[in-house]
Amino acid sequence: MGSSVIPLKFGDDPQVWACWLYYEDRLTQSEIAEAMGISRATVNAYLADARERGIVNITLDPQRLASLTVAQELKRHFGLHDCLVVPSSEPAASLIDRLGAAGSLVLRQFVRSGDTIAVGWGRTILSVAAATTLTGLQDVRVVQATGSVTTGQPDSPEICAARLASAIQAECVPITAPSIVSSSAMRDMLMAEPLIQSQFQALSHASRAVFGVSSLRPNSTIHSSGFFDHAPLQTYLGLNAVGVIAGRFIDVQGRSVRGPLGDRTLGISLESLRGIERRIAVAGGIDKVPAILGTLRGGYADILVTDAATGKALLEADGVKGLTRPTQRPQTEPSAPAEVQRRHVKKFLNDPDDIVDEMLDGAVRAHGAYLEPVPGTRRAFMAREAPREGKVGLVVGGGSGHEPCFLGYVGPGMADAVAVGNVFSSPPPDPIARAAQAVSGGEGVLFIYGNYAGDTMNFEMAAELVQANGIPVRTVVTTDDIASSRAEDRDGRRGVAGNVLIFKAAGAACDKGWSLDACERAARKANLQTYTMGVALEPCSMPQTRRYNFSIGPQDMEVGVGIHGEPGVAREPMQSADAVVDMVMNRIFTEMPSQSGDRVAVLVNSFGSTPLMELYVLYRRVEQRLKTKGLTVAARWVGHYCTSLDMVGASISVMHLDDELAELLAHPCDTPFFRVGK
Repeated sequence: MGSSVIPLKFGDDPQVWACWLYYEDRLTQSEIAEAMGISRATVNAYLADARERGIVNITLDPQRLASLTVAQELKRHFGLHDCLVVPSSEPAASLIDRLGAAGSLVLRQFVRSGDTIAVGWGRTILSVAAATTLTGLQDVRVVQATGSVTTGQPDSPEICAARLASAIQAECVPITAPSIVSSSAMRDMLMAEPLIQSQFQALSHASRAVFGVSSLRPNSTIHSSGFFDHAPLQTYLGLNAVGVIAGRFIDVQGRSVRGPLGDRTLGISLESLRGIERRIAVAGGIDKVPAILGTLRGGYADILVTDAATGKALLEADGVKGLTRPTQRPQTEPSAPAEVQRRHVKKFLNDPDDIVDEMLDGAVRAHGAYLEPVPGTRRAFMAREAPREGKVGLVVGGGSGHEPCFLGYVGPGMADAVAVGNVFSSPPPDPIARAAQAVSGGEGVLFIYGNYAGDTMNFEMAAELVQANGIPVRTVVTTDDIASSRAEDRDGRRGVAGNVLIFKAAGAACDKGWSLDACERAARKANLQTYTMGVALEPCSMPQTRRYNFSIGPQDMEVGVGIHGEPGVAREPMQSADAVVDMVMNRIFTEMPSQSGDRVAVLVNSFGSTPLMELYVLYRRVEQRLKTKGLTVAARWVGHYCTSLDMVGASISVMHLDDELAELLAHPCDTPFFRVGK
């Protein structure tokens, strides 16, 4: 199977997915291969095998077709995020078992590291837990959606939560109180208990909910749980109740039914349930149609798992008639137009050999209020206010192609000077030395640059030249790229986008008038407490050749890529944005020592062609993961900070803050591309 996630309505069967795309959506085999992330030969094999298996006989098998058609219409009609419908006539297992297996597919697709899952109870939810196995997740919690029941039933809230937590290797948070108490005063008293408050606080952080829907028939879960030992069923029937979700009664329109148990129930409210990001209802059976209909109309579920007969009845009850079925596909496939493969990437260029000098000329013209050329060289620039007497001078630098790094961080509160090399090449020693001499204020100069062989050699040579003129020089080499070598070999790692946070901390220390020793110490601490990892989706293209400098498959991504296109730690199938963030954050969490209550700074950086829209999607998930660890984001930056020409991809940097680093990051600075407090 390729890299794409199978859409939920096809369960876990890629052959059914391929057949649907071919016979129903009328895609060509080439288009199917692209959609599924597989080869055209594999598509052909799937279609042939489907005919052999009897899934397809020009049209899809009627039962499977009915399920897919119903799922598609349920999703469209009720505005669901997704829907999975199991065939109604499969005799191999009971409906509850089949719903449980389908519910487990949904959990495997939608549960992520850092999630808190609110769990209902009942036979169907217990079946979901029994069918589910998930490994490799971090920081997942399972919380009872309601208090416990006292009847000793095998599918009670506490048992369902414990079974699911065990199945996905998650922490289980019980609600250590009854679901129904004797009076509203007793409920208020219990809710005031610190332990129960903490349990409901965990419930309030739920990002996922999985629950069943109970009817009011005599064999339903709500009867066996003992709810009607506390209030007559007839009372709720008289109030037009048709079902129960997590202990809360609803009518067929989805409105809350405020009966005698409302103020005596301990559990998630319907309003809170509706506010959870993903709400998975697993329920089937014709007797439950009014209750499920109320659940959908009330917006309490945005993912539905049901059976075909129930799904069709739901649609008919809500006024949908005559579901359409796919027609026979023509036997001849129209030929697709030939794809034109360009050999060169389009760029705004004059002479490619002049690109760096012309870029620097344009940058100085654009940002002349901040910087000016260092006398005697075309490849070094200094802040207009530099040098400042009694201040350590900060000099940074590296190759072109990473803009706005390094040129964009020259100005008050950050770098005093920058040396710039050719594309992805170190600046020569002479402009580095001239920059250091130009911004020396009598207290020495601090060099900060990434850990690359050319940069190390040339900055070291420049340091010798500067020191020969009586100016003390200290050097900090950045090594924040956690993918480039093991933790034991931290000194061998590359310096990447975390450079920006390290420049900021060091620049603030210099601006505060700290000694050269203190500025070096602060920069080393900032480097040691910064963790970065990047993922590339497409390579970058070089100005001189207008060709890509490496290759990535159409359905692949490069995990841990360097900012010059250096290979990462793995070539993986393309994944969702949240899955990519989880992979990166899991790696960062294994290295970054932290505890709940700590503070961090976050930088989500584009490699050049990734737009802000996608960066914000990534940041959203980064903050969710940090929150589940109890970490506070004290500072955050999202945008283009350390690029790799036009590479499609992004990196995530996290700096673990103490009081000193937090103060340094908050110190004012004003540069062309980084401003704090200005």
